[in-house]
Amino acid sequence: MFVIAGLGNPDRQYEGTRHNVGFDVIDRLADKYNIPVDVKKHRAYIGKGIIEGQKVILAKPQTYMNLSGESIRSLADYYKIDAEHELLVIYDDINLAVGQLRIREKGSAGGHNGIKNIIACLGTQVFPRIRVGVGEKPSKYDLADYVLGHFSRAEKELMDAGYDNAVSAAGMILSGQIGEAMSEYNRKKKEDS
Repeated sequence: MFVIAGLGNPDRQYEGTRHNVGFDVIDRLADKYNIPVDVKKHRAYIGKGIIEGQKVILAKPQTYMNLSGESIRSLADYYKIDAEHELLVIYDDINLAVGQLRIREKGSAGGHNGIKNIIACLGTQVFPRIRVGVGEKPSKYDLADYVLGHFSRAEKELMDAGYDNAVSAAGMILSGQIGEAMSEYNRKKKEDS
């Protein structure tokens, strides 16, 4: 069993914002693999299905970003998953170009409050994650305003490719190919810079 959690904020006002890219990737996975994410449990909307031969729970925590760990800890405990091998967290990153991915098997929160809370609630920073770039905050913007803002039309096109890549990367990770996913998608950042 694998839990794939996409981070974001509930409420319609946050739909399509930079901070909700985790939810958007979960929606893409749900569409591709025909997994409705419509049951409310463990302070999240969840859906059960199969991806790449693995039983999965797709989850969109409804605790607001900064308390994401509360929902994820509840899911991990209930489904008795090992976070190091059976949890995948997908979230936004302002340190990556729009639509770029960075896949890691473990790591610090890097200033991301949702990840900080997950690490605190799980008691470990060893769990796979896919970071989806939303672009660097312009110098005069407030960080909260920036991440809760919407993408421009040009950025939306880049994000569409990023979402598709994140779905493909998640499939590779579920197939036991995290190293290959890292080689494929982390490398693209270097080619573009």
